[in-house]
Amino acid sequence: MTNAYSELYIEAAQRTLGYMLQYAVYDLHMDLTAFYRQFIGSRIAYGFGLGEPKYTVGMSGIELAREVIYLSTGEYIETKPGYFMDKTPEYWAGWAVAYYEWFTSTAFDRIEEVVPIAEIRDMYNPYHEADITKFVDEMDRRMAERKGKSRLARLRAYAELSQKMLAERSGVSVRMIEQYEQGKKDINRASSATVYQLARALNCRMEDLIG
Repeated sequence: MTNAYSELYIEAAQRTLGYMLQYAVYDLHMDLTAFYRQFIGSRIAYGFGLGEPKYTVGMSGIELAREVIYLSTGEYIETKPGYFMDKTPEYWAGWAVAYYEWFTSTAFDRIEEVVPIAEIRDMYNPYHEADITKFVDEMDRRMAERKGKSRLARLRAYAELSQKMLAERSGVSVRMIEQYEQGKKDINRASSATVYQLARALNCRMEDLIG
């Protein structure tokens, strides 16, 4: 497997992404998932994944977060970063996903589609104390396990809900959920009310369920 850029820069790239997420969540009080999707949507993620020096080593995490927000909203942020004695779970999530993207050459948007950044953050315990290879192995397992599964099935699994539990929470029948997950029915053609009910039960956005 060929990495997108030299191993000489990966540690700096990891720190940059880690501080970017920590700054966005703790200093700017942004939702982790919402900000991370701005990162992906700004196309900075694409350049970062290619190893463009401007992003991987040319900016601090704080500068990168500000650039993401500027490109996404046109707003320039001047909030100063706070001081943290320990690395936060959000920092670790950025640090870890940067390594996984580099090591596997899997694009950030593809990783997010299968294993969301919030799920990676929740892997902080126990993986932040383990060698990074343990995290890579677990990510590989999750990526392979979910390959080919629908978004609904992946989000339901992440929420640790059975189809029956999701049906009870959402008011959408088990049979309908089965059909959406198996591709027998296209969730993109479901009524907005149905998608809304499922999204609310899964604590996600309606956009997360449709392609």
